[in-house]
Amino acid sequence: MSNVNKHLTTGTGAPVGDNQNSMTAGGRGPTLIQDVHLLEKLAHFNRERVPERVVHAKGAGAHGYFEVTNDMFKYTKAKLFNGVGKRTPMFIRFSTVAGELGSADTVRDPRGFAVKFYTEEGNYDLVGNNTPIFFIRDAIKFPDFIHTQKRDPRTHLKNPNAVWDFWSLSPESLHQVTYLMGDRGIPATLRHMNGYGSHTFKWVNAEGEAVWVKYHFITEQGVKNMANDVAAKLAGENPDYHTEDLFNAIENGDYPEWRLHVQIMPIEDANTYRFDPFDVTKIWSHKDYPLIEVGRMVLDRNPENYFAEVEQATFSPGTMVPGVEASPDKMLQGRLFAYSDAHRYRVGANHNLLPINRPRVEANNYQRDGAMRFDNNGGGSVYYEPNSYDGPKEAPQFKQTPFDISGEAAQVAYDHNDHYTQAGDLYRLMSKDERGRLVENIVAAMKPVERDDIKLRQIQHFYKADPEYGERVAKGLNLQVPQEVK
Repeated sequence: MSNVNKHLTTGTGAPVGDNQNSMTAGGRGPTLIQDVHLLEKLAHFNRERVPERVVHAKGAGAHGYFEVTNDMFKYTKAKLFNGVGKRTPMFIRFSTVAGELGSADTVRDPRGFAVKFYTEEGNYDLVGNNTPIFFIRDAIKFPDFIHTQKRDPRTHLKNPNAVWDFWSLSPESLHQVTYLMGDRGIPATLRHMNGYGSHTFKWVNAEGEAVWVKYHFITEQGVKNMANDVAAKLAGENPDYHTEDLFNAIENGDYPEWRLHVQIMPIEDANTYRFDPFDVTKIWSHKDYPLIEVGRMVLDRNPENYFAEVEQATFSPGTMVPGVEASPDKMLQGRLFAYSDAHRYRVGANHNLLPINRPRVEANNYQRDGAMRFDNNGGGSVYYEPNSYDGPKEAPQFKQTPFDISGEAAQVAYDHNDHYTQAGDLYRLMSKDERGRLVENIVAAMKPVERDDIKLRQIQHFYKADPEYGERVAKGLNLQVPQEVK
């Protein structure tokens, strides 16, 4: 829509006669409080920034579509995965985790990979990372973990002592640490990295039969990574490098694409698999559960307004559709609450009414009122349930599938505590050069740690994953692997 010959107005629509000069008492007199346009501009400006996300503060987004290439009706009744050729509009937000809104794109950090599908059954959010695993496996540890990644409250600087102290006391982090410190810790661009749902989810088909599932978005551009020196140079010269690259690629018609694959595990296998399939610090072997292609995701449109579409976009793993359900993954269970709660605080109780978050189908519920409610707020319709006035009612066919539970209500750790096999497998999977860069990155990151006991504790974890791994890190730090570990 053209803006030519349109009058500038106040927020309430009144025409503005002078937007260059505030109203004063005489040419040099003090400014008058009756200049309501000035006061409105200043007051609105003071409130233009919503609180930034505690994590994943800096991000880039794009619109696109998801197209089914392999019908999944055998495994799930979710309509967006059924019917070859079916297209579903979607929006994605990529992000770094630890940095603030103005931080550099090219830091060594996991990347958020959050996809919102606007399906005919409501929105479906798949909120993952560019890594298939995570640092911790219980949501109760998440605030502490993120505190170590943020700024020290005394110095307001990043604190490697806190980072490595926490990791060394949380051996379940070793797999992700090895992944992060390796070549994939800094992707070349957002287009050249994979994305993962990370958690285990449950798929349910139309007959009520269930399977466990993991999601893998494999980049069609190929995985490309960035060397430390290049990343450091870009962090100073162009801290928005990844954001710029994604925008320019789409603007120039070079639409990035990912192929969505899933791993499928029969329900009963969860009780016998050699790793706990709900432990997000572990992967499922592709030999045991091969990748099955589902479809392709194409990004073909940039946002028109960053704040409205990227900054106000809200994602939650709890936003699901029929045919997709949660698993007992303890990190996932915590995220089901925490993400939506963060959005209610940051954007508002009615964040789902914003255009970028609003489903493409009619939402019928009894939620009313709240700040910034800008639709008709339900009008004069019935506002409670159950009711006798033909208000929306639950549909029993969409009830979630039951699952068995047993045992006492207690604070129980995961049964499996093998934190070393998969981290060691990842190390041994790397080439000689990749191992060398991994060790160099770890040594450089650990050298600033002040206390040797923290370094030695972490070296023990590396050694238990693979003796060569631990020996090389120890040598780089001029330390010895403790004899009791060998």
